[in-house]
Amino acid sequence: MTLAAATNANLAEISNYLIYSSMAVYTLAFFAHIAEWTLGSRSKVARTAAALTAPDRKTAADAPKIQVKGGGTAVLEKPKVVTRSASGTRDVPDGPGAHGGTQSGDLYGRIAVSLTALAFLIEAAGVTTRALSVQRAPWGNMYEFSTTFSTVVVGVYLALLLAKKNVRWAGLPLVTTVLLDLGVAVTWLYTESDQLVPALDSYWLWIHVSTAIFCGAVFYLGAVGTVLYLFRDGYEAKLAGGGRPGRFATSVLERLPAAASLDKFSYRVNAAVFPLWTFTIIAGAIWAGDAWGRYWGWDAKEVWSFITWVAYAAYLHARATAGWKGRKAAYLALIAFACWLFNYYGVNIFVNSLHSYAGVE
Repeated sequence: MTLAAATNANLAEISNYLIYSSMAVYTLAFFAHIAEWTLGSRSKVARTAAALTAPDRKTAADAPKIQVKGGGTAVLEKPKVVTRSASGTRDVPDGPGAHGGTQSGDLYGRIAVSLTALAFLIEAAGVTTRALSVQRAPWGNMYEFSTTFSTVVVGVYLALLLAKKNVRWAGLPLVTTVLLDLGVAVTWLYTESDQLVPALDSYWLWIHVSTAIFCGAVFYLGAVGTVLYLFRDGYEAKLAGGGRPGRFATSVLERLPAAASLDKFSYRVNAAVFPLWTFTIIAGAIWAGDAWGRYWGWDAKEVWSFITWVAYAAYLHARATAGWKGRKAAYLALIAFACWLFNYYGVNIFVNSLHSYAGVE
């Protein structure tokens, strides 16, 4: 074995070690998030849930504000956080967050975010080391795509937190799915570092696949927001109709942002990244022209990329149509993300195509 080959093999081993180390830290972050939600459920927030969402409150400005004070909560006047919903919908203030307004819950939440940031740095180092071991972009097969994808997802989440966006509610589902993604990657998708097949050996790999990964990361955050919107919307509707949700539903859902806030978040992130997804498909077509001599050949990956584009276009169009706002549009958004997931896992594993270079036997 040459010195270069030995060095690359050592770098590949270091990369594997870093990926497993990041999984360990993500696990600690997962338990910290669980502690945040558990301690938040013990606060006095539950006693004020009815006041926050009472049907006779016409505006969020009439609702009390929950503020941390000495480990408990205090009810003050005129909350600063107001959700301005669309005409004809409920106007409900955002919940206090997973910590439930308690200092202890907030402390564990901050620990969870710190651990998530540490795990992100370790995982990013693992992805970078993998790239150095093969001296190319670290997304030439499904294992590399999965590890890079989870890294970018967490990076986008942390960037939103740094931008002071109210997204800490996504921490627990984010860490949970990142752990699942990495578990699948290291257990079933792992492929030894190797050089690319000829079709992938192009500078378009850096352009096309990197944008696809980033789009998928943002679509994922939008999907999380959409799922939570559906739960929160059902919770608010039940309260507005005089119903009494169960204790578990009340404890969890009352701490989330208002349904209108979650709906707005999902729409904005999906709309913001949709032009980049359009560019991703165009870049893939140009790459196909260089690699195979045709821009479009109705290959399975090309077809499902286009189906995903159509699904998100339908969702954005539905949001612009008055009769399709709210839950109907949310279901379209989830269908669109399901198309993206199938385009990645289903096409790569189960479908014969020119893109069957996933490295999975």
